[in-house]
Amino acid sequence: MIKGIALLLLFQLIGESIVFVSGIPLPGPVVGLVLLFVAMQLCKVAGFGLFAEAEAAADGFLANLGLLFVPAGVGIVALWGELQSQAAILLAILVISAVLTLAITVWTFIIMQRLVGRR
Repeated sequence: MIKGIALLLLFQLIGESIVFVSGIPLPGPVVGLVLLFVAMQLCKVAGFGLFAEAEAAADGFLANLGLLFVPAGVGIVALWGELQSQAAILLAILVISAVLTLAITVWTFIIMQRLVGRR
């Protein structure tokens, strides 16, 4: 398990380093995650089992994912009065972002369907 966590952290460090050196506007952990995915796929094709421990560590993190929401829940309870005073603005932002996300998703689907249909 420790080797798996170390491997996950190594790829996060590599991603952070690439972002720091190159200045690309992406989060370092995202770059590291993409690199981890590519490395896992290459090892899978080559028949190497190098990432079994990383998969076990990731499964352990996913099994306890609910614990990561506890601080957010405590923050909501602690700042409940502030949230109530901003409820209308928060609701408007929530509705607008949901509608925009849905519209962009549909727009992307239509464009991809047209591109794939041309082939």
